[in-house]
Amino acid sequence: MAKEKKQEEKKKGPAVRDTGSYPRLATKYKTDIVPAMTKQFNYKNVMQVPKLEKISVNIGVGQATQDAKLLDVAIAELELIVGQKVAVTKAKKAISNFKLRQGLAIGARVTLRSKMMYEFLDRLISLAMPQIRDFRGISDRSFDGRGNYTLGIKEQIIFPEIDADRVTKINGMDITFVTTAKTDMEAMELLKQFGVPFVKREQPVAKVS
Repeated sequence: MAKEKKQEEKKKGPAVRDTGSYPRLATKYKTDIVPAMTKQFNYKNVMQVPKLEKISVNIGVGQATQDAKLLDVAIAELELIVGQKVAVTKAKKAISNFKLRQGLAIGARVTLRSKMMYEFLDRLISLAMPQIRDFRGISDRSFDGRGNYTLGIKEQIIFPEIDADRVTKINGMDITFVTTAKTDMEAMELLKQFGVPFVKREQPVAKVS
């Protein structure tokens, strides 16, 4: 019976993390960030304060066209990092030069919200980013003009969930922070308040009108 139960758990994939406590950054948003941003941007009410809506994580494995096992490993690693099941992404069109067939699995993606989102952000800021070589902060040039920011991570081994000694291939990923901010300036301030370390910028991004 115990053996059957173990096999059943393996099929289900990684268990969703549940620390049983309210995420630290969710509390910080309500108690510290909302008042600070209301004062800084002169919002009329708390509903105007930008929120972090979701975090999307995407990973592409181009070599999966030649070795499908590479994608399986990348998916398993991403699920360890985010703590929940991820969706496989497939090629939308065929590209003969790259031996890419339409519908071929080439990556994985996941969208984090609420508690899982805050917990992932906390680990990213506190544990993963400090592991980046020669880290001095992230660029402020990757906002999309609509209050969203995409961060490129070159190596999955910066995350504490990944055992670097067991990694057979280095994979990068794109992490997109989707906010309700109306401008990039407000979005950047929101992320800064959470603790996201931006490098000192020479020129300001778009100002609030």
